[in-house]
Amino acid sequence: MTPSTNIAYLVVVSATAALTAGVALPDLVPAQFVLANSARVGVPRSWLPTLATLKFAGAGGLVVGLLGLHGIGIAAAVGLVLYFVGAVAVHVRARVFDNIAFPGGYLALSIASLVLTVWHYRVGG
Repeated sequence: MTPSTNIAYLVVVSATAALTAGVALPDLVPAQFVLANSARVGVPRSWLPTLATLKFAGAGGLVVGLLGLHGIGIAAAVGLVLYFVGAVAVHVRARVFDNIAFPGGYLALSIASLVLTVWHYRVGG
C-alpha cells in the first residue's frame, strides 16, 4: 500500500466518521431543521432517535475499523452506505430535491470509506 493510499484511507474514513457523528447530533435534539426536513420527506419524528443511533453506530464502527478491527469497519461502512441510499431514496420518493445533496454527499463519503477500508484490508494495511 502506498503512503498516499494510506493517508487517503485515514483522512476519508476519519472525516466520514466525524461528519456522520456530527450530523447525528441534531437528530437527537431534535433541531428545528431536522424536524422540518423529516416532515417534508415523510419521516416520522419518532424515528429520529433510532436514525441518530444508526448514524452514531456507523461512525463508531468506522473508528473501530481504523483501530485495526477491519471487519467492523467494513460492516460499519456497508451500514452507512445502505443508510444513505435509503435517505436518498426517501428524498426521491418525496420529490424533495433542493437538499438531496446532503444525503448524497454522505452517501459518497460512505462509499469512499467502504472502498478504501476494503482496499486497506485486502492490501494489508
